[in-house]
Formats: sequence, C-alpha cells, structure tokens
Amino acid sequence: MRVGRWGPPVLFGVAALVAWQLVVVLAGIPSFLLPAPTAIAEQVGASVGVIVSTAAVTGGNALTGLVAGFVVGVALALLAARSRLVEALTTPVVLAASAVPIVALAPVFTTMFGSTTEVARRLVVAVVVVVPVFVSTARGLRQVQPVHADLMTALAATPWQASRFVRLPGAVPFIVTGLRLAAPAAVIAAIVAEYFGGQQNGLGSRISSAAANTAYARAWAFVVASIVLGLIFHLAGLLLERLATRTPR
Repeated sequence: MRVGRWGPPVLFGVAALVAWQLVVVLAGIPSFLLPAPTAIAEQVGASVGVIVSTAAVTGGNALTGLVAGFVVGVALALLAARSRLVEALTTPVVLAASAVPIVALAPVFTTMFGSTTEVARRLVVAVVVVVPVFVSTARGLRQVQPVHADLMTALAATPWQASRFVRLPGAVPFIVTGLRLAAPAAVIAAIVAEYFGGQQNGLGSRISSAAANTAYARAWAFVVASIVLGLIFHLAGLLLERLATRTPR
C-alpha cells in the first residue's frame, strides 16, 4: 500500500534527475545556467558540515518566527471572535499584511534592528505566519453549533469560558490546518529574508554568496538543503494536523 502510494513520485523524481543529467551533458549546458545533478551531489558531500550548520540557523529562525506568528495569530483570532470592534480593526490589518512582499519587509527590519541580530529575520517569518493562522483560526472559531452557544448562554458562561470550552476545542482542526500551511511558508520567508543583509550564516546568505562567486553547483547544494528543510517543516505540520484531527478508536 505504501509502496503503491510513494512509488510513482519517487520514480518520477529519479527519471527527472536522469533526464536533467543527460540534457546537461549531451547539450553542453554551462554550469552557470544549470549545473548537473552529479556536480550538485559532489558539492553536497563536500560541504555537508557547512550545509547542516547553515540549515540549523535558518531552521531556528523559521521555527522561532513560526511559533511567534502562531501565538499572535491565534490570540488575534480569539480577540476578534469575542468583539466585533476588534474584528473590524484586526482583520483588515492582517489581510493587508499578506499583501506586503517579503522583499520590502526584510530590508526595513534589518535597518531597524541591525545586521548583527536574527530579530529582523524572525519578525519577517512571524508576519508571514500570522496571516494563514489568523484566517484559519478565525474561521474555526465561527463554526460554533447553535446548540452549544445556547448551552453556554443558559449556563451564564463568560466569553472566556465559552471560548475555552466550546470555541477553541471546535476550532482545533482549523488551527492546525493554518499551522500546516504556515510551516513551509516560514522556511521560505526565513530564506528570502537572509538575502537582504545581516549575518552570512543562513541558507539564503550562502546561496547568494556562492552564486556571486560563480560557485553555481555549491549554490544549488544550498538550494537542495533549503528544499529538504522546507519538506521537514511541511511534514511536521502535516503530522501535527493528523494527530490533532484523528478520530479516537
């Protein structure tokens, strides 16, 4: 069953790599346009220590921003669910944040907080994460069954008690879905933020530095590490979603 599910994607990936290698070799494509997979693999093996350390920095920034953005997104959604005024104030601001490009935020935050700290990159990640978490959580908090709302009213429950015992438990599937969507986006935001100044200790910085020094296969090696890091975050979010939404036997 598992082989039947994962077999076709794996075979497709292997076939794509073989075709990539053949096209580069037979067509004589220069490395600055497209390095061969074998050259990239050699660089991965030769730079595995640097790749792991830089991936750890980028992953740490992504995780910190993900947690911060998740907490802020859920808190804002809870406040918006309790007050129409707060909802009218926060919803447009959060949605407007989704339209702000990362390339505009990263240089501004780097200038504000300095280039010797990771605060700017983590803030960029947090801003990116807040949007899907807030939207998904707010949607879940509105999915309250009328009978449950009437029960809370009959029991004279406070707004906090209603949120704690009815809204939040019912919104859990929506909350973890927002987290799953935000997890890979956090990695992307962290890598992009590293292009705009700051310490040269992350994957984004290494990619731009290697490309600037015409070490294109090495740059692609860091790209491969970025893909792997994004997959790890995606799979972790998917696992949390399945654990939170699985039905008890």
